[in-house]
Amino acid sequence: MDGFSGLIRDVADFPKPGILFKDVMPMLADGPAFAAAVAAMAAPWRDARLGAVAGVEARGFIFGAAMARELGVGFVPVRKPGKLPGEVHEIAYALEYGSDRLQVQRGALAPGDRVLLVDDVLATGGTLAAAASLLAGLEVELAGGAVLIELAALGGRARWTSASPLLATLRY
Repeated sequence: MDGFSGLIRDVADFPKPGILFKDVMPMLADGPAFAAAVAAMAAPWRDARLGAVAGVEARGFIFGAAMARELGVGFVPVRKPGKLPGEVHEIAYALEYGSDRLQVQRGALAPGDRVLLVDDVLATGGTLAAAASLLAGLEVELAGGAVLIELAALGGRARWTSASPLLATLRY
């Protein structure tokens, strides 16, 4: 037993009918389970010579910041528009029903920085792919991507076009 996957619960028909939502909140509320999840996510990256972890809004902040601390590097938030002060780098991307944008504060990362991109769940892959493209536009070195959960049936991994690895701690 990994010490945390048993605390991830399925919620049927959330956020809309037909969706089976993987709720990580019970796991986050359990200190030892949360620590075990973060340690498992961070383990493959311990020798990756990272300069920073970038976490995607919103739950990617939770895992990304905890992983940055675990790995002894800085944390950079990848945010939705209007949340960061000052100048930002931005990318627009398509969603199933509409579009969105992601931003990183200008100066948060320097060209050549080695960065790990983190989110909670890989589903259809659009947000993670957009975040990877945003980082590529900043001329950082994308060390890879890390997610706690991959929903394999949704095919999101196919949208990861980076040559760097994309690692999922749990696959459903």
